[in-house]
Amino acid sequence: MTFKEKYINPFTDFGFKKLFGTEPNKDLLINFLNEVILPQQKKVADLSYRRNEHIGHTEMDRKAIFDLYCVSPSGERFIVEMQKAKVNFFKDRSLFYSTFPIREQAKRGEWDFRLTPIYMIAILDFQYDEQEEKQKFLRSVKLKDQDGDVFYDKLNFKFLQMPLFTKEENELETHFDKWIYFLKKLEGFDEIPAILKEPIFEKAFRIAEIANMTASQYAEYQESLLTYIEVKEVVKTAELDGVKKVAKKMLSMSFPLEQIIEATGLSKEEIEEL
Repeated sequence: MTFKEKYINPFTDFGFKKLFGTEPNKDLLINFLNEVILPQQKKVADLSYRRNEHIGHTEMDRKAIFDLYCVSPSGERFIVEMQKAKVNFFKDRSLFYSTFPIREQAKRGEWDFRLTPIYMIAILDFQYDEQEEKQKFLRSVKLKDQDGDVFYDKLNFKFLQMPLFTKEENELETHFDKWIYFLKKLEGFDEIPAILKEPIFEKAFRIAEIANMTASQYAEYQESLLTYIEVKEVVKTAELDGVKKVAKKMLSMSFPLEQIIEATGLSKEEIEEL
């Protein structure tokens, strides 16, 4: 397999970890996280990578494997996940993952139960909000009471639905916008856009350039990209099969062809083949 692209796909496991998951590139992750976290909060100055596999305390507990797990010097914990495709019970899974950095803070003997903040950041290469009126690119979630007032501010979830980010280069307003634009468009760039000619992004582009890979890295990236493509194709096939089932049901109920086309997005020829 030969690549025509100049830069890696950051939604592959290899690409994501090459950009954000190594000690020499830790400044990229810190810069990115400081933009995802609310601007008025204290900025993270440093992070240490921790093992990303966590196992429950008993045989009955399940295992969680995070893409990235980091801790700041003051104890804040960051789980960073890159999700390629929809999974069942995604919100439940996110909440389950957050329990591991909570429980690891428990101390033997007398302990006052004080916890440090936990941030679960999920970069989603899909859209989980199906209802149009509820679609948001950034979902920032924490525990609130019935009046919408914050009840507990140490457990935070940030969900980035990448398909819902539609800004083009001339519409980018913030450093956060630039990071999202960089991640979403990276694989298709031939050169660094003028608006991203800043030291932090110039470093990210150097790291992401396929020509700078070693032979072993290149082979690993090929394998990772093939996995990414296969996952996407499986999801696309499943979605198409579901759409075809809807079309078949509408045909059996004698819906007009025009209405079936509008409801399913299938072509006239595709519907006539069912």
